Amino acid sequence: MKLTDIWFTALAESEDGQMIVVSGRDNISDFRKSGKFRERAEVTWSYRSAINGMPSEEEAKKMEEVQLVLQRSMEKNKLAILTGVYTGAGERTWVFYTRNVPAFGLMLNDALADFERLPLSIYTEKDLGWAEYQEMYESKPEEGSDDFE
Repeated sequence: MKLTDIWFTALAESEDGQMIVVSGRDNISDFRKSGKFRERAEVTWSYRSAINGMPSEEEAKKMEEVQLVLQRSMEKNKLAILTGVYTGAGERTWVFYTRNVPAFGLMLNDALADFERLPLSIYTEKDLGWAEYQEMYESKPEEGSDDFE
């Protein structure tokens, strides 16, 4: 299985009508179909949002640094793969599908050890059918892909 770095961007709305920017990973059907990534881990960074619900420029840069470190660490040995990023309404959420939640937690702590304490929360659940990914994927602008054919 080869992991590509092909992404799409879409817009969504929070429950209270705020804009959410959705970045979804494309061309990962082999990982989805493999049955090896059975658990979803969501890492959420809460921030004080600007008028438009987005983070400040400074905070957005820090989030990008964290994302890069997390993605490299988790995907190095394919412990987990980053499938989606949601930003808006005072939160950025990174969605990973992982082989092992306890190992994911250890890797997360190791990966972020050099950062000051971050305002993160973590949520995990079994998601054998990749329901969250499929729901996110449905927001993809029409341009043709084979991830759910």
